[in-house]
Amino acid sequence: MRKILSISYGLALLLFLSFEGHAQTRTLTGTVVSEADGMPIPGVSVLDKTNQTGTATDMDGNYSIGVTDNTVLVFSFIGFASQEYTVGNRSRLDVELSEDASELNEVVVTALGLTKEKRKLGYAVSTISSDVMDKAREPNVANSLIGQVAGLVVKGTNGGPQGSSNIVLRGLPSISGTGSPLFVINGVPMDNTQRGAAGQWGGSDNGDGIGNLSPDDIESMTVLKGQAASALYGARASNGVILVTTKSAKKGEDWALSYNLNVMTDQAMDFTNFQNEYGQGRGGRRPQSASDARTTGRFAWGEPMGGSAIAYDGNQYPYVPSDETYLDFYDVGTNVTNTVAVSKGLGDDGAFRLSLSNLNSNSIVPNSGNDRLNINLNVDQNITDKLNVSAMINYIDQKSTNIPALSDGPKNPNNFLFLAPNVAPSIFAPGYDEEGREIVFSDDIFVTNPYFIANKGINDRGRKRTISTLSAKYSFAPKIYALLRVGNDVSNDDFFSVDPTGLAYSSDLKGNLNGRGLSTRSELNVDALFGADLMLTNDISLDALAGGTFRNNRFEQVGVGGTRFVIPELYSPFNVEVFNRSYGFNEREVLSGFYSMGFGYKDYLTLTTTGRYDVYSTLPTDNNSIFSPSVTGAFLFDQFLNVPALDFGKLRASYAVTSGEPFAAYQTQFYYNSANSFNGVAAGSSPLGLPNLFLKPFTTDEIEFGFDLSFYNSRLTFDVAYFSKTTNNEIMNASYSIASGFSSAVVATGSTNNKGLEVMITGVPIQTSDFTWRTSLNFTNVRNEVLSTNLDNNPINLGQNRATLGNAVTAYVPGLPGPQIRAYDYQYDANGDIVVNDAGLPVRGELKNWGSVLPTHYGGWNNEFNYKGIGFSFLVDYSFGNKVLSATEFYSHFRGLHQNTLVGREEGITTNEITAPAENYYQALVQNVTRTSVVDGDFIKLRQLTLGYTFPQKWFNSVPVFKGLTASLVGRNLAILMRKTDNIDPEATFGSNINYLGIEGTSLPPTRSIGFNLNFKLH
Repeated sequence: MRKILSISYGLALLLFLSFEGHAQTRTLTGTVVSEADGMPIPGVSVLDKTNQTGTATDMDGNYSIGVTDNTVLVFSFIGFASQEYTVGNRSRLDVELSEDASELNEVVVTALGLTKEKRKLGYAVSTISSDVMDKAREPNVANSLIGQVAGLVVKGTNGGPQGSSNIVLRGLPSISGTGSPLFVINGVPMDNTQRGAAGQWGGSDNGDGIGNLSPDDIESMTVLKGQAASALYGARASNGVILVTTKSAKKGEDWALSYNLNVMTDQAMDFTNFQNEYGQGRGGRRPQSASDARTTGRFAWGEPMGGSAIAYDGNQYPYVPSDETYLDFYDVGTNVTNTVAVSKGLGDDGAFRLSLSNLNSNSIVPNSGNDRLNINLNVDQNITDKLNVSAMINYIDQKSTNIPALSDGPKNPNNFLFLAPNVAPSIFAPGYDEEGREIVFSDDIFVTNPYFIANKGINDRGRKRTISTLSAKYSFAPKIYALLRVGNDVSNDDFFSVDPTGLAYSSDLKGNLNGRGLSTRSELNVDALFGADLMLTNDISLDALAGGTFRNNRFEQVGVGGTRFVIPELYSPFNVEVFNRSYGFNEREVLSGFYSMGFGYKDYLTLTTTGRYDVYSTLPTDNNSIFSPSVTGAFLFDQFLNVPALDFGKLRASYAVTSGEPFAAYQTQFYYNSANSFNGVAAGSSPLGLPNLFLKPFTTDEIEFGFDLSFYNSRLTFDVAYFSKTTNNEIMNASYSIASGFSSAVVATGSTNNKGLEVMITGVPIQTSDFTWRTSLNFTNVRNEVLSTNLDNNPINLGQNRATLGNAVTAYVPGLPGPQIRAYDYQYDANGDIVVNDAGLPVRGELKNWGSVLPTHYGGWNNEFNYKGIGFSFLVDYSFGNKVLSATEFYSHFRGLHQNTLVGREEGITTNEITAPAENYYQALVQNVTRTSVVDGDFIKLRQLTLGYTFPQKWFNSVPVFKGLTASLVGRNLAILMRKTDNIDPEATFGSNINYLGIEGTSLPPTRSIGFNLNFKLH
């Protein structure tokens, strides 16, 4: 060790002497002032570009720094344009900094992929850069938006690395759709359809469209929150729009090559706080036989632990708290991403960027994972001085293996969650016996052994997808142009799902072929528009465009299946006793025309109006079109106020209407079904759903007011918005009495309202030459109300879990926020006391509403610290005001695991002088009084943390080609700082759509992700 230290010291001394001999240092002084008024600027960073050392100006704008003749100094300060000087032989250098117009005139991407000055927009827009997404990564890039944008709620399902992202913008979405905003890549809408979701009867989360993208290919995501911002997209824009801009090269750049390695490990987290005093058994007794042990493995109503007890296999095991937990079943998950990108400017007329990214994900569930290959090409070329052509091709090849089934029973790998505290999960491995039959470990054969389904299960999904755009822009004059753009999104999926041979609940243990087949989903968008930006007078400007859009969506699927395999474990459609086949098809089209006209007056007042006319193929031909207008205004008032600290001030207001079509096609006519012939005569059936011949597009209208403020050279900024949004004539299903001949019908009677306040505050409390602290806080308050539902204005049920099946649901309830949790209360007597029956068990009372699953207050606090190349950041996000319907709360009471069930174990529970055994009481309680399964969803989380170092460029001056290295330690979902739930993560959910939002159903445990990120740059 001493020898190593001696060598290191010697090398350091040689380096020091070589630098000393290279140049003689001296002191340079000077003053930095503002070019506008000549006032000194304190806190200006004065950086030695070569040595990465520096200082900062004092309160009078003065500085002093050691330099050589070759020193290059960079002077920078927020709100001012940076300046760079070579010192030469000067002993004093005074500098004037000019205001950075580019910062005030920030350009953002808006509807149709067009760029506009943010300062002139009359609506709220938030942009998230790639830095947020490509370090502390999520397998689904949309989950990186959690806590980043005011007004945006993002939740991922606990369903594995292929899982979907549930996104809700500005409160309750349209009740007739999926609720997700429209995603647009480089100006062209993409398909974000979920490929399958779990419900209370099982199923798996098979992923969505945005989860196919690689964060390494994304330059930024821009959230268009209000209807005015998204009005030009018409259909599907009522829930907002998220614009994705992909990375590209710049014209004139030299060759550049970058390599990024990201490694994240996922560790399952346990939030349960179950009792650890009473062990396996029922009726206050430990198991007395192997069969008794098998049926009580998930009941902790036994004796106080101590000694030993018989297990399901007839062997004796210690009857003491197990050293294992249900988490011991899970592996450490890994996500490894390798990305290589090369870019080159093709002179001053063109550029291209080509990237290849490979993600290899191993789930925490054994033998489950997700692999994804992304190849992205961006090309931009000036054909002539007037004609520009650009193209983007993104190819995705993704394979998900043994996707976990969710909800709380069949094939769910989390079924060990409710094991009695003395039972070790490992005794049930490998999950099957010598003949391949599932080892049943509980009282319910539908509660699958996790080892069995992990080792034997098959639930695979493959996807080959191509997202491509091609646009040609012809400029008749510098600001007069025509644009033609074509976007195509084609996904070819394959699926293979099996109930394995030996599965306990399958007929004769023979298993089933649930499905094997192929599907194709496509979306084609064609845009043509003409735009101009003109000065009508010296004071009045016009920014106008007009155009049209054609959209076609098509889906087709073929599949085969069957029941009971003849030869065990030969999972072929030719090896089933009963064979079946399936076919599905739908197609829809939309034709649209649109315009936008924006007028500006003296660079401080803008007024913009837009309109869009849509014609939908899914609606009756005599009532299938609608016009959707918007108007926005912005007033820049800072120049009229004599407030030195105020750099920028804007008031904005907008009103807009967007339209929408039915979520499903073919709802306006009868479609009869064919059936097998009867005695040689063709047979068929009529539908039980009544179509609606008078449907029309539903609308969403919104009014928004807001302001933007910037102080102290952009050291402190505010972005505030108030909105009120109402949906009208929403298309939805209504239940009918079967006596009418129909069990349901399509009606257009739904309506909701959302009102909210969004606040975004950003600041730079500290900025010196060595240290900078940037911070931002976003806050949202939203109140929603369901105004009307079906024809009778009754509550419309949405989702539930199997624990409280039929006795607690989420629903749209007129007059209340939605979705609302509805559950049964206690029954009370005239004195307000709880009523029990003759056995002392609680009696069910009224069905009541207990709160919405959507939060009323939410947001995030983001901090970034930089010190001499060291970067540290963390994000804390929070959510308050929502309720959760928890299956864990139900089962932990029912099975004697909850801490509450320790009360009355020996003496029973006495109510109104009637005593009931604790086991009977708590089981009756959660079955009859389902409000006990409703818990608060409030939380504060440490969502993200990064610690990185950018190595000084001078270290690589002697290394050819090598231009930079950044290394970071990263973490996601690190800790819950506050929660009100006892045994669950309040964000836990198994369903990926609005029907199951706020329903916890014992899906996979949440994970904590820790890893590192390395980025190499070559030129």
